[in-house]
Amino acid sequence: MADTPVPSRSRWPPGRIFSHERSIWLLVLLTGFPATAVALFLIWGEGGSREGQWLATLVLLTLWIGLAGTVRRRVAYPLQTLANLLEALREGDFSLRARRGRDDDALGEVMREVNLLGRTLQDQRMKALEASALLRRVMVEIDLAVFTFDGEHRLRLVNRAGERLLGAPEERLLGKTASELALAQFLDGDAARTVRAGFAGGEGQWGLRRSTFREGGVPHQLVVLTDLSRTLREEERQAWQRLIRVLGHELNNSLAPIKSMAGTLRTHALRTPRADDWEEDLGAGLRLIEDRSDALGRFIGAYSQLARLPRPKPVPLAVDDWVRRVVALEPRLRAEIEGGPHVILRADSDQLDQLLINLLRNAIDASLETGGGVRLGWSAVYTGVGRGARPGVEVWIEDDGPGLPNTSNLFVPFFTTKPGGTGIGLLLSRQIAEAHGGTLTLVNREGERGCRAVLWLPLVPA
Repeated sequence: MADTPVPSRSRWPPGRIFSHERSIWLLVLLTGFPATAVALFLIWGEGGSREGQWLATLVLLTLWIGLAGTVRRRVAYPLQTLANLLEALREGDFSLRARRGRDDDALGEVMREVNLLGRTLQDQRMKALEASALLRRVMVEIDLAVFTFDGEHRLRLVNRAGERLLGAPEERLLGKTASELALAQFLDGDAARTVRAGFAGGEGQWGLRRSTFREGGVPHQLVVLTDLSRTLREEERQAWQRLIRVLGHELNNSLAPIKSMAGTLRTHALRTPRADDWEEDLGAGLRLIEDRSDALGRFIGAYSQLARLPRPKPVPLAVDDWVRRVVALEPRLRAEIEGGPHVILRADSDQLDQLLINLLRNAIDASLETGGGVRLGWSAVYTGVGRGARPGVEVWIEDDGPGLPNTSNLFVPFFTTKPGGTGIGLLLSRQIAEAHGGTLTLVNREGERGCRAVLWLPLVPA
């Protein structure tokens, strides 16, 4: 037991006449009363001097009452010590420990369990403190503005990024309402969305994430704002760089021969006397200029088509009829249709025709190089897990071609490995798929030659 336990005030339920200690003392007195009464009767019943009888009576009563008090203390003292230990644990003081008793003693087992409980709570508190310290450090260092509001929409927590965003220190922000901080719009509406807003620390596009949690039984809202402006500007800059690089390459490819041929024709025109085959050279040069101009026009037209893709106009579309209709449009190599279930989509028929034509022609072009075949089919599948699973249809096309040399450039605008290709077919196909809420992937077949294109479309468009 503890060396110097501090006695705590006696607490007992209302309505009890005696405390636990006094009840123990009275019970011990009642237990010893019969023996004491018999002893007194024998002392006073035998003859003897009065002084001896009174002395024996005094000694007997003293022993009786003293032993009762000793029993009371032996019962109450461990309980007071145990109460002090539990009170210390409740208040978070884990430094007190009870003395180890005997292993075969009930009181010793209780004290040992209390010590183990103290060690367990101390370890848990240490882990909680370390986790809290880590969380505070993460909150300080992350470049995301984090705000916590209580049920009255008053700010209860803000990190350093939030202070920079609002342009004020934490001491001046805590306790203010969301309306006073110009954050009220983030507590309503969709929990995950992109908004445009301006603050003291900057203006731009912000990614909003909001969730609800409870602290002390009171609901709170956690608001996280991500600055998307810098990311969007960087992506925009890279997109412009790629676009300018591709446009410059294509323009140079067309303008360089035009310039060279124009210079050659000018030289022939100024030469005197002119050569006998001058008119033939002039015609050939003009045809070259016309061909390169047409190629440049097709290139610009392809880019315009990519940039002006209209929104889908969904209508009921049977997958089997759609696939068989597109396959019949390609006479060079009849693809083998492996079929699938009867599924009805709601989609833009014209756009899906263009998508499947692009994929089928790519597969046929690749297979003609190696003399292989093309197969396609479809199946009903689910994507996602649990409640987030979405029903859809998966259309796949396999070819026996040489495969994909570099999958990282598949959807780069104007990148192509086919002679005379525009390099926008796959990119346009992916845009059509995503406009319908679907996905498009192309991978090399595992263990076999060729490529596999997989188009997933939702049965209920997003």
